[in-house]
Amino acid sequence: MLKRRIFQSRRWLCRSFSSIIHSEPVRVCVVGSGPAGCYTAEKMLKASQQAQVDIIDRLPTPFGLVRSGVAPDHPETKIVVNQFSRVAQHERCSFFGNVTLGSNVSLAELRKLYHVVVLAYGAESDRSLGIPGENLKGILSAREFVWWYNGHPDGRNLDPDLKSIDTAVILGQGNVALDVARILLRPTTELATTDIASHALSTLEESSIRVVYLVGRRGPAQAACTAKELREVLGIKNLDVSIQESDLHLTPTDEEELKSNRIHRRIFELLSKAATSRPIHAGLNQRQLRFVFFRKPDSFQESKDSTGHVSGVLFEKTVLKGVGPGKQIAVGTGEFEDLKCGMVLKSIGYKSVPVDGLPFDHKKGFEHIRRP
Repeated sequence: MLKRRIFQSRRWLCRSFSSIIHSEPVRVCVVGSGPAGCYTAEKMLKASQQAQVDIIDRLPTPFGLVRSGVAPDHPETKIVVNQFSRVAQHERCSFFGNVTLGSNVSLAELRKLYHVVVLAYGAESDRSLGIPGENLKGILSAREFVWWYNGHPDGRNLDPDLKSIDTAVILGQGNVALDVARILLRPTTELATTDIASHALSTLEESSIRVVYLVGRRGPAQAACTAKELREVLGIKNLDVSIQESDLHLTPTDEEELKSNRIHRRIFELLSKAATSRPIHAGLNQRQLRFVFFRKPDSFQESKDSTGHVSGVLFEKTVLKGVGPGKQIAVGTGEFEDLKCGMVLKSIGYKSVPVDGLPFDHKKGFEHIRRP
């Protein structure tokens, strides 16, 4: 559904842009300097030798998630910055930082100044679970944590307490969740060779976290990560990985899903192999990664010793229910269990922020796309 929406928007934008470039020099404003914004600017510059492209961003520096979202131990992913730098340095392209849409300039003003305005600033807010205790201390979004260890300006005051706790729970099993787990569990001697923020490295060096839980609503056949990310976290030195054998049992519907999805099939194979493997060199300070499937958070528990701080998560067990060909959703069973921890990181997706002048779906958290 999302891919179709993106394709329709791209096709409409190209049609609209083509109708302008034949009549007069076109002025284009791209709001957001991340990958989407830079690729858009590049296409605009190539489409017309007369196009003038301005890129604005609320941050003082460009390139968005390439700077603040890519894990510090993934330097190969950041190579694309070289391509984006060439776009930003193009003679017909200008970058303006510290400009916030809706605060420093309105959408209506941009529409008056430019022939084309492209909103490419992404989803910068976090989805909420809407369950009791979500505002307790020690509960953070994965986005906040990623920004913290990548040195994003918005993460400079986060200061997570990793020294007085030994267990962290990550809600979600996508690539961002695996990134966060890897940063928490990977030896800091290895992280020190990356471009991780210095303040984050210092905190991680003093971390007492030894157990990390990755919790998902559905089963291993529906895990939302990629094989590459999963192999990386499973390959951490001296890491004990635990997966309940009962969670690896496949239903006929699961098997049908895996037959039609090579990526999910490979992920399931990796998880199955990890469930029977053990680290070669076990030690007293060995760290543990626990995959937990078929659980959804019901509420967060408050510590009795530290007022206002999270001490655990109450989970409801789930089962999968078919809602169409090749699609299953998690539904609660009415059975509950709690999991003690000192930190919770929510990796459950993002939502956009509404902008004046655009129709917005507050329930789903994104702008409506209006097609002509």
